[in-house]
Amino acid sequence: GPGSVATRLTIRNALDTLPARQREAVVLRYLADLSVEQTATAMGCAPGTVKSAAHTALETLRIELEEDDDAYG
Repeated sequence: GPGSVATRLTIRNALDTLPARQREAVVLRYLADLSVEQTATAMGCAPGTVKSAAHTALETLRIELEEDDDAYG
């Protein structure tokens, strides 16, 4: 429905606020559906880096998305 487009745009905008490495980790892990190992290979870093970058990014996104919910009542 229309909500899913709005959600995708909100997530897209929230992703744009992240540092490049965090954004890349989230996109590869969750949007491209790669494993931690595959993401690490694609990013040229260690699996632990992927995990911490994705974790930090998701925390940031959760805050961003909650703020958006508040803004739109």
